[in-house]
Amino acid sequence: MEIINLYPGSFGSNCYVLLSDGRAAVVDPSANAQTILEEIEARGAVLDLILLTHGHFDHILSLDELREASGAPAYIHESDADMPGDPHKNAFYHFFGQMRTFGPPEYTLRDGETLMLGKTVIRTVHTPGHTKGSVCYLCGEELLLTGDTLFDGSFGRFDLYGGNAETLFASLASLRSLPSRLTIYPGHGNDTLLGDALDRLIP
Repeated sequence: MEIINLYPGSFGSNCYVLLSDGRAAVVDPSANAQTILEEIEARGAVLDLILLTHGHFDHILSLDELREASGAPAYIHESDADMPGDPHKNAFYHFFGQMRTFGPPEYTLRDGETLMLGKTVIRTVHTPGHTKGSVCYLCGEELLLTGDTLFDGSFGRFDLYGGNAETLFASLASLRSLPSRLTIYPGHGNDTLLGDALDRLIP
């Protein structure tokens, strides 16, 4: 599997393109939709999946345009399914005082559910705390997309809708069950090794 970060996306959010066997997935479509599609086309791939790590606006800013242009469906954890369509829950109103909404994802996910990208298995790992439905996506045995659950040396805020500090810290602890040598690709900032990131957070 190949991963490309199309940063800068909206408001400093990373936007990832995953490539496997000529198929593509976009994780958190914050970059310009045309930029995303041109990158995929340049790689000779076809967009199959749009995966959302959670429902905050800065991770879904081009969601509607990307779906309209490509026909690819979007997936989100069931606990965040209502966030794109609610400007108070997706935090756009919190930051800008404006009623920005996005269309609902076509499909919802639960913990442990898997999707296929080419021959690569992508497993949903529910890690609530930043939002109720925050997830990480484990791609094969190679990499983990952590959204705003875990960054390089930090973690996501928990003071917006659906956030909870105790729940977030429990989710961070649960990531210890995954291989420490996994490379994590967070929603903001740089990639790093899972074990290194957790060691800086949880002694």
